[in-house]
Amino acid sequence: MPITAPSLTAEARARAKSGDLAGAGEIVARLLQEKFALSAQDIRINVDIYSLNSLNGFFTAADKPFFFKFHQEENEEAMAGEYYRAGLLAEAGLPVDQPLHVSTEPGEQILVYRHRNDRRFADVLRELDFTQDQVAISRAVSAERRLNEELMTVYRHTLHPITAEQSAAEPIHRLFHARLVDADAPGEIGGRFGSFYRDQVFALPGETLSWAELRSLQFEVNGVRYHDSLGILFAEAFEMLSPGHFAGGGGITAHGDAHNANVWYEDRPAGAKLVMFDPAFAGRHVPALLAEVKTTFHNIFAHPLWLYDAPAAAETFQAHAKRIGDVLHIETDWRPSPVRLALLEAKRDLLWRPLLGELHTRRLLPANWRRVVQLALFLCPTLVMNLRAGAGSHNPVSSAIGLATAIAMGSDPVAGMGLLSSFFGELTPNSPNSR
Repeated sequence: MPITAPSLTAEARARAKSGDLAGAGEIVARLLQEKFALSAQDIRINVDIYSLNSLNGFFTAADKPFFFKFHQEENEEAMAGEYYRAGLLAEAGLPVDQPLHVSTEPGEQILVYRHRNDRRFADVLRELDFTQDQVAISRAVSAERRLNEELMTVYRHTLHPITAEQSAAEPIHRLFHARLVDADAPGEIGGRFGSFYRDQVFALPGETLSWAELRSLQFEVNGVRYHDSLGILFAEAFEMLSPGHFAGGGGITAHGDAHNANVWYEDRPAGAKLVMFDPAFAGRHVPALLAEVKTTFHNIFAHPLWLYDAPAAAETFQAHAKRIGDVLHIETDWRPSPVRLALLEAKRDLLWRPLLGELHTRRLLPANWRRVVQLALFLCPTLVMNLRAGAGSHNPVSSAIGLATAIAMGSDPVAGMGLLSSFFGELTPNSPNSR
């Protein structure tokens, strides 16, 4: 197989990650000139904890300020489907910021927006994680509730059965199953799982384990033991989240990746409103069970701190790991903050519950819907970045919190209440079983 040179977006992101912001800016300037005939000046790359697989920043052209962003995945040049179908979200009635310029060609995709003075919702919530300002919290939660109502209106109107071909063409799978696939061996589990975890060593506070040791252990987190090991969860996700398995289920028009770093917080005297942007994974046939997984995990359970700011997490929280036989015991004082739990309540009541109800009414809800959602939630923290201490920004404390949280996303507890038990408990009694 011939060696392919890195795409322009891949090179720009790699340079920014290495600290060469000037070099990244030169590539961005080239893209802007070639794609839109924009002579960019004063390019400022954001050093952004939320841009795990993307790049964004500001520039001026013809004395006007602009904002740019693009998402870049490994081997994206060989992937099917189209990035950045920006117009379809607005056509469906979703609250989305429309880009002024769009390039969708793989490896050279980039969006240009008008410059805003609004803050991203992610930055607003980071402050609210550590405040007692109930007025500000209430204002933010009200904006979240309004967004979920708007989303559900569109999901209800656009819900329809999808085929295997329609599902496979949706780019949202690049956030889940595609990250488990090697380009040269698509039938075998690999991808980010292979490079992040397989045959690696895990340094936890109190224990150091190889993958061969860790993969089969049960986790007990703060006294709650979970059924499934990491090895089982990765293997099941590779099988059950294959795009073709969503055939015959429900599809909707959705953003697919509206974590709060892709959401503007329009704070006005009349009230706060949320507006999405960067629709890299938008589609008309997005599997309904996947559409809100990223937002449910990344806007709630990735906080406070541990996923996006591991050094601060290690200074703020404690964690300890101890292996006893076939069980890894993790104790930690990390918990989702009150504002995050309020966001979860809004997501549960205003989106997940009515969405599952619509799927059931139209006989589009698979019997294994809960397992599908659990496995997709599990892949959010484990594949968005390497959770091993020392492999990137993570340290032993944040790694222990991350692995414990991932297990709680993907597995039911043997007994007692896990991190998601209440969430699913509120959904399941009123949710039908199958189509």
